[in-house]
Amino acid sequence: MAKNKQDKKSKGEKNDPNSRTVCRNRKARHEYEILDEFECGIQLQGSEVKSIRNNKITIEEAYARIRDGELFLVGADIAEYPQATVMNHDRQRTRKLLLRKREILQCEEALTKQGLTLIPLAVYFDRGYVKVSIA
Repeated sequence: MAKNKQDKKSKGEKNDPNSRTVCRNRKARHEYEILDEFECGIQLQGSEVKSIRNNKITIEEAYARIRDGELFLVGADIAEYPQATVMNHDRQRTRKLLLRKREILQCEEALTKQGLTLIPLAVYFDRGYVKVSIA
């Protein structure tokens, strides 16, 4: 008796639409030396999430800055969502990244002492939430 191939799924394989990579910054791995990576959430408006679901985001020119003890993503371009006519968002606005306080302090210390830069490596969905990987 034979089993169907569909019944035999590996544990590593995921077909969940709420957990997928949307955008990668491939140039960052070549141009920079990656010392430390952080996974952080991002504060978005509704039309921005819809655009990201449609893969309308670019992070090639983006970077992260620390201001007043908070982390912000600058230069990320999220295209306007056509169905959100009046309630649409600004494409290039500064977006707040959500990270634990001790991780922000660790980043701030490395930035000031060693002269490093924070850049986004990837934007992805994890259990329906938009996450940004920064290094």
